[in-house]
Amino acid sequence: MNRRMLLWWGVACLLLATALGALVVSVFPKAPAFDQWWNETIARIRAEWMLDFALALNWIGGGWVAILGVPLLTILVLVLVRRWRGALFAAICFLASAAAVQLLKNIFGRARPDDMLVVSDYGSFPSGHTANAATIALVLWVLFPRVWMAIAGALWVVAMALSRTFLSVHWATDTLGGALVGAGVVLVLAAWLLPWVVGAQERVDGADRLSAT
Repeated sequence: MNRRMLLWWGVACLLLATALGALVVSVFPKAPAFDQWWNETIARIRAEWMLDFALALNWIGGGWVAILGVPLLTILVLVLVRRWRGALFAAICFLASAAAVQLLKNIFGRARPDDMLVVSDYGSFPSGHTANAATIALVLWVLFPRVWMAIAGALWVVAMALSRTFLSVHWATDTLGGALVGAGVVLVLAAWLLPWVVGAQERVDGADRLSAT
């Protein structure tokens, strides 16, 4: 992967997220027409299975599970497969993504939908759950660049984004902003750290192949 392209795509994602946040809080007093339409549509068609699905992802993507459980499990798996530099890269990405989300939440202070079904923290934009999902997806794709990994990661991010609107805890644009923040942070850090991560792993793999012959 080209470091310059990773950097440009990462910066573009972060700038788009920031611009989107500024747009929705400064131009629209409540929410853009698309956000209101999507929220009203979900409220009309919301089924029991949607709530069960959304509540499950709410638990997985929030609280101690998202802050500690999922990141630590990801890091542990990377360590077990002898990717300790990848594990360190993942840890840095998780911390940076969470910090970026909280920074933007406090800058924009966007109000959540009035009909939200679960209690959540301050600031609707961007969605922390979606940002965390995008962070996990991009970290794994950067470390294991496979087509199936990209597809699985994209499906995970979309599922998490939909679950937040199923619960009316976020506007649709909040989830888009979260995905952009999570992806942008990982891509920027990958542009900086990936040669260090990949170069070390190639040396380890090469040594393993030599010792096996």
